[in-house]
Amino acid sequence: MLFEEIEEPVFTGEELAKQAEHQRSIRLSIVMRLSYCTCKRVKSSQVAENRGFPTAVSAGSVLGTGNVAGLPLGGGLSPCLGPAFVLPDRHVEFGPAMPHKVSLTRLKLTDFRNYAALSLELDQRHVVLTGENGAGKTNLMEAISFLSPGRGLRRAAYADVARVGATDGFSVFAAVEGMDGPVEIGTGTAGAEEGQSRRLRLNGTPARTVDELTDHLRVLWLTPAMDGLFTGPSSDRRRFLDRLVLSLDPEHGRRASEFDRAMRSRNRLLSEFRPDPAWLTAIEREMAGLGVSMALARLEMLGLLTALVERSQGGSFPSAGLSLAGFLDDCHGLPAYDLEERYLAMLSDGRGRDAAAGRTLDGPHRSDLLIRHREKDMEAERCSTGEQKALLVGLVLAHARLVGDMTGHAPVLLLDEIAAHLDQGRRAALFDRVDELGGQAFMTGTDRAMFTALGERACYLTVANGRVSE
Repeated sequence: MLFEEIEEPVFTGEELAKQAEHQRSIRLSIVMRLSYCTCKRVKSSQVAENRGFPTAVSAGSVLGTGNVAGLPLGGGLSPCLGPAFVLPDRHVEFGPAMPHKVSLTRLKLTDFRNYAALSLELDQRHVVLTGENGAGKTNLMEAISFLSPGRGLRRAAYADVARVGATDGFSVFAAVEGMDGPVEIGTGTAGAEEGQSRRLRLNGTPARTVDELTDHLRVLWLTPAMDGLFTGPSSDRRRFLDRLVLSLDPEHGRRASEFDRAMRSRNRLLSEFRPDPAWLTAIEREMAGLGVSMALARLEMLGLLTALVERSQGGSFPSAGLSLAGFLDDCHGLPAYDLEERYLAMLSDGRGRDAAAGRTLDGPHRSDLLIRHREKDMEAERCSTGEQKALLVGLVLAHARLVGDMTGHAPVLLLDEIAAHLDQGRRAALFDRVDELGGQAFMTGTDRAMFTALGERACYLTVANGRVSE
């Protein structure tokens, strides 16, 4: 799950039939959002066709339609844009080396965690926050993470985010030099009720959805809680991968939420004495469309990251080898429609087993992200703690570079306690890599001396008891 779980009623058959029909337009939408790269047309098309993937020429016949995501097939669509899971090879050419800088120029908090009120004026430089443990450094980073969809870097319930004793929720305001020009963003909650959603205003106008935030900036983060990514449960790695996808494809969060909702509806139906088979089929077809779309989006992201990593090998941070396992592992190379039919058959055949288990045992919710240390050819979970930290830092920086290359706008980075487990040389290399990304980064630590190598590239603020000073 990318967002908070909400209990939903079981879908009606009519609603699900409409949604299943709509999947034909959703299935390849990830392509139009992720594939900002350009490929050498002939070579890319041959690679795709040799692997059995549809291209601009063949996609119409494979999908039974003359267009993809509402765009006519033919000369206007690069052949690499056919399926979401055509992985880029060395012929992929990414965007400009120095993307446009997105930065926060003002930040205001009201009743957010331990901040009763805070107002900061910032420039485009990086920001270093230092102070004792518990001073509120991570709280400030969490506030900035609310400038992206979801529940922020802690994934906390909104009621827990509001300052203790506050009666009217919390608010975060930021003035941003954004992807579409200057913008004022306000988000927060009203009241102290449990289960409420947060509201969003852009330039004073209510937004229809928090996904509109991605039109103005992309926020990525690395926190100490992620240090156990390689050794923790597979759900942590799925969530990590889904956030990578979400940074480039805002629709991925909606698809994941709708898949989870449909799966819960199916589980409830299977628990009944005699579930309606037509109703089950409608739900399963919906799950097939959404589930395959999620899987293809994840594979597309891994392919793009892999292509970038192969270009960037060497340096102070190890590179990661990435793959997926646990869902349709033996079906690579099949067109999207065939993948949907394969998953639909798995769901239908597994009804009895899933009813006995009380849950759905096949699907993208069972996938696992497999990560290897490329230079040592070793599973990440077997590496030392220091190697795992360096591997994770390298992976996050590669993703930040990918976001900047593909969107033309550098992401805002939140690096919490980033220097704690790095030696002096690697810290200096980290700061150089962060600066080369071309964006604004917020970094925290207990000792300002650890950030000396940043020099004048950053402004330095001290945090103490919910107050920030220079």
